[in-house]
Amino acid sequence: MNPPILFEDNVFLAINKPPGIVVNRAESVKGETVQDWAEEKYHVSSITYQACLPARQVSEENKDFFDRAGIVHRIDKETSGILLIAKTPVAFLELQRQFKERIIKKTYLAIAHGTVVPEAGEIRAPVGRLPWNKERFGIVPGGKESVTRYTVSKVFTKDGEPFSFVELHPETGRTHQIRVHMKYINHPILGDYLYAGRKTSRNDRTWAPRVMLHAWKLMCMHPITGAPIEIIATIPDDMNSIIT
Repeated sequence: MNPPILFEDNVFLAINKPPGIVVNRAESVKGETVQDWAEEKYHVSSITYQACLPARQVSEENKDFFDRAGIVHRIDKETSGILLIAKTPVAFLELQRQFKERIIKKTYLAIAHGTVVPEAGEIRAPVGRLPWNKERFGIVPGGKESVTRYTVSKVFTKDGEPFSFVELHPETGRTHQIRVHMKYINHPILGDYLYAGRKTSRNDRTWAPRVMLHAWKLMCMHPITGAPIEIIATIPDDMNSIIT
């Protein structure tokens, strides 16, 4: 894996993660992950953390930085787009703070089933893990507050079926939030094997190879200087070929 680097300086970088690549390593994951790539390229891992401990060069609160090879946040395996990776514990903690306090603003692009009406709106519904299926999330009582704003950029048809090309702005960062919210308003994302429904997703997968969701833009404050930074990841070919 050699992901395009969208921004890089001495304390952090942003990559354009290709679809199909898992971010964090796990026993169930086969193949190279972004974490593997970051460890090899920047030599940051839990091993280097353990090596530093005797010299007291790092603190316990920074352990997560080493365990995750500096990867600040996550996006789903099939989602493409912007991913931030810190090179130092200070940058890692500061970028995490910006996510937690909603300073970082993200914009996603998605292809959704149907004609989304109205053309602009807000989805506000609590997202939580489904009690009967731990791999999936949904709108559940007691779920975490979740807000997604959206704007429809284009409506088009494919084999007689309408689709909407949607710009999405998640105000919160819940797992699968955008996918769950789009399902909630009855406009699931094209290719979504978890939330589009078994028959729909099976039909989708005959011509759309993945969940058509892309982390397009991100605005943050530089973790050291505080200067505003906007990062843009070009719309991937597989999505572009459908909407054009």
